[in-house]
Amino acid sequence: MSAPGMSASGDIARRIAQGRGDAPADLVLRGGATLDLVTGEMIAGDVAICRETIVGVGEDYESDRVIDVQGAVLVPGFIDAHLHIESSLVTPFEFDRCVAPRGVTTAICDPHEIANVLGLEGLRYFLDASARTVMDIRVMLSSCVPSTTMETSGAELGAEALAALMDHPRALGLAEFMNYPGVIHRDPGCLEKLEAFRGRHIDGHAPLLSGRDLNAYIAAGVRTEHEATTAAEAREKLRKGMRVLIREGSVSKDLHALAEVLDERTAPYLCLCTDDRNPLDIGEEGHLDHMIRTLIALGRSPLAAYRAASLSAAEAFGLKDRGLIAPGRRADIAVLDTLEDCRARLVMCGGRVADDAAFAARETIPPVGRASVKARPVAAEDFRWPGASPAPVIGVIPGKIITEHLTETVAVTDGDRRPDPEAGLARIAVIERHGRNGGMACGLVRGFDLRGGAIGSTLCHDHHNIAVVGADYADMALAANRLGEIEGGFVVVAGGVVLAELPLPMAGLMSLASFEEVRETLIDLRAAARSLGVTLAEPFLQLAFLALPVIPHLKITDRGLVDVDRFALIDG
Repeated sequence: MSAPGMSASGDIARRIAQGRGDAPADLVLRGGATLDLVTGEMIAGDVAICRETIVGVGEDYESDRVIDVQGAVLVPGFIDAHLHIESSLVTPFEFDRCVAPRGVTTAICDPHEIANVLGLEGLRYFLDASARTVMDIRVMLSSCVPSTTMETSGAELGAEALAALMDHPRALGLAEFMNYPGVIHRDPGCLEKLEAFRGRHIDGHAPLLSGRDLNAYIAAGVRTEHEATTAAEAREKLRKGMRVLIREGSVSKDLHALAEVLDERTAPYLCLCTDDRNPLDIGEEGHLDHMIRTLIALGRSPLAAYRAASLSAAEAFGLKDRGLIAPGRRADIAVLDTLEDCRARLVMCGGRVADDAAFAARETIPPVGRASVKARPVAAEDFRWPGASPAPVIGVIPGKIITEHLTETVAVTDGDRRPDPEAGLARIAVIERHGRNGGMACGLVRGFDLRGGAIGSTLCHDHHNIAVVGADYADMALAANRLGEIEGGFVVVAGGVVLAELPLPMAGLMSLASFEEVRETLIDLRAAARSLGVTLAEPFLQLAFLALPVIPHLKITDRGLVDVDRFALIDG
């Protein structure tokens, strides 16, 4: 971007002059060594920056502003290749402040959580916010609002609405196409969206898809995919030309399973992403920095890990101005003590130091989506699930969003298939909260280990209705009704008392508090959940994914249980 009052040619002339040393650089980083992601060499010498652009590497430069990085290693800023910022539970501005100091200088986000609540208003909020953050946030336009016809969302976005935003300067393409059965079976609505974005970047979402079905899905124009959970699945997708995004979120933890696929040969076609990661996990472990540390500790080449974290993602998404510390590239730089430890002592985003002063100088915009929880009040008897035994049961797999489709003998009392804490079975319910039809569905789930009480959430992928899991119907009703009173969020209830809660009043998805406050509240929520017997590391996001009907094998929405393998609602 040219400075005010300066022509583009004048800006280029300034860069040339500073790169040759004919004029002092605007900024010089001195004393470090730069990791070259092309050759793998460490380059000694200064890094010279003109405004937001690197103009010199490996030479001596002068400047009135010199930052001493003696003994440090300089690497390109990290690029999160796919995430939902809403799942961090904070606004884009707080997410910026949370992860940019860890070296994340670009985030490629899909705001389909807020889009499923607010529609175009949610997309426009993210497009507007992304132009004001210190880090560079780019937006993929949400392809699946709703993700299927088997749920009730707050909005619907068709091809025409999405195409109207495709040329926005912050938009990169069409976000994860979750309705893969609709693609491979040529659903007219899916084809319309794919045709509208033909030749542009289309992100994929195809868990366990293989063989001819995978061929067909990729042939539709899908370029990237982040749902591989085994090395074999990732290798097949790589062989067929997809770029695979290795994911390590708060629930979906695929890094260890896929690490063996990453080497210096495959690194150009592998990227890193978090998908869904909350401030508690970021605070305790980290973000992409955690992924890089872990990969290197697992024996992966540092060159391969840092390529996947930056250059590979830049190339995959057509961001040709970043991913290297080289002349002409955007000055996105992480200054580290060591490659192995990957802890940033200084981060630059577009030539600006990502510090408190930079965050304080940002212009912010007002929140949207207040008072979006419009669910009907529920009572204890609403959580009865009439039927016979045996019954379908959702089986939670810790650390995975894939679930088991179990069939189990269950206790039936007065026609109600009741939860059985002693047997490890809890009631799960999803309640429509957008004020559209008041629908509600119940089922049973194994894996929460609840001895009593209930936990509830309005972060409920991707329709974001109310999800509640519990052992006591009265507590489940209290949890659901309390979520309406606090405009959405997380709650833990036992014995008719709310033990802990986190209000998320922005569309029922995001807090208006700082990420530090959210992190502290999550600690209280986790402790409250554990007091009920919950052993899952991240019970709230694990609960949220039980309602996502595009991830095998058995899920639940406000319309009923979903057999994802058949892609159909089933009779309980």
